Amino acid sequence: MKKDALILVRGGGDLATGTIHRLWSAGLRVLVLEAEHPAAIRRQVSLCEAVYEGETAVEGLRAVRIETLAQAEEIWKQNAVPVLVDPQGKSIAPAKPDVLVDAILAKKNLGTTRDMAPLTIALGPGFTAGQDVDVVVETKRGHRLGRIIREGSAIPDTGIPGIIGGYGKERVIHAGTAGIFMDLRKIGDIVEAGETIAQIRTADGAMISVTTQITGILRGILRSSYPVTPGFKVADIDPRKEELSNCFLISDKARCIAGSVLELVCAQLWK
Repeated sequence: MKKDALILVRGGGDLATGTIHRLWSAGLRVLVLEAEHPAAIRRQVSLCEAVYEGETAVEGLRAVRIETLAQAEEIWKQNAVPVLVDPQGKSIAPAKPDVLVDAILAKKNLGTTRDMAPLTIALGPGFTAGQDVDVVVETKRGHRLGRIIREGSAIPDTGIPGIIGGYGKERVIHAGTAGIFMDLRKIGDIVEAGETIAQIRTADGAMISVTTQITGILRGILRSSYPVTPGFKVADIDPRKEELSNCFLISDKARCIAGSVLELVCAQLWK
């Protein structure tokens, strides 16, 4: 097994972070590529926050923003994960990864191709295994979650969130208009149904309220001052008020997906 194997992960949101954490825990070198302005909701468990903050930590894993590919080596020496802003993937070829994981979760392929690494893996819909990438991992909650797909695609995006505590679409909040998002509450707050948790400042200066549909814990909320468009996901409520610690822990869904990715990576590196 290659001890200096490099696993490159495109994306650093909450599901990607579950995979990054699992690979790092297994002693593998991981490089994360992110967008210039990540739009994670579950920011307490998203390593992409390093883009804004310089560094962040999730369950004992430090992620540090780097400006050049050459700086990655120093971060690996610190037993941390480097995060490089490179949405176009210009650094992929010079990095020569052994495995590339597309964990952007955009529901479509934003430019990942099979020739980018000896093994290419994509999470979720928008990719065809055997064409766009070598393997696809199912991300939809249910019996097939984490399933490894070697031919075909993941289940298409339904636009309906998975059920948590008896609630699906009611627990996820989307922007009703375009403008600048301004938060009024923070992750971990208990919120009531009908409560205003944020406002959107429109181009004409109007302030449009963003309200909740259910009572629960504010599990995720978009970074303040982020520009949004109608339908943009801005918050996530967990109806299980006793589950406050979940705001700061990698989810069961992310861990399940991560296990499948680690399985594929180990099989590739043991060849």
